[in-house]
Amino acid sequence: MTTAIVYPNAADLTADDYIAIGLATCFIKDDGEVHQVRIAEPIPSAALEAITKGIATSYELAYGTTLGAVLPNESPQLPAGFPPETQFCDDFAERLTAAARTYKKRPSAQEIIPIGSTKADFNFSTDRKRVLNSERIVKTEDNVKQHSYTHQVL
Repeated sequence: MTTAIVYPNAADLTADDYIAIGLATCFIKDDGEVHQVRIAEPIPSAALEAITKGIATSYELAYGTTLGAVLPNESPQLPAGFPPETQFCDDFAERLTAAARTYKKRPSAQEIIPIGSTKADFNFSTDRKRVLNSERIVKTEDNVKQHSYTHQVL
């Protein structure tokens, strides 16, 4: 049984559609110091399949749920078991609907974490810190020098 549309810009999704929400440990750089924050963010099906194969990830755990449970009235709700200090990622609603579509395309990924259950046996690592507010500054020195005949037909 399907219920009302969850997100007005996603007519193809309903409140019963599956989604996996991850609890990620990220970092914010502020005045030269790095502060740890915990972020709730949707995990697309391909990313969930990859992290269950053992690659290092910033996700401590993931929770299988439905769109209606996480986004009941266009105001996000933390899944049960997430710490109260957890923040939602930027553009949470848009990323949520995009990730939900990946599970509709690949329903087998929903079996990794059934609705209402939590998976926490990931290869959790913060060796490569996910800094949320970092800026990439591209310099001329970063350009790769190419031979003059690289784009010529010889």
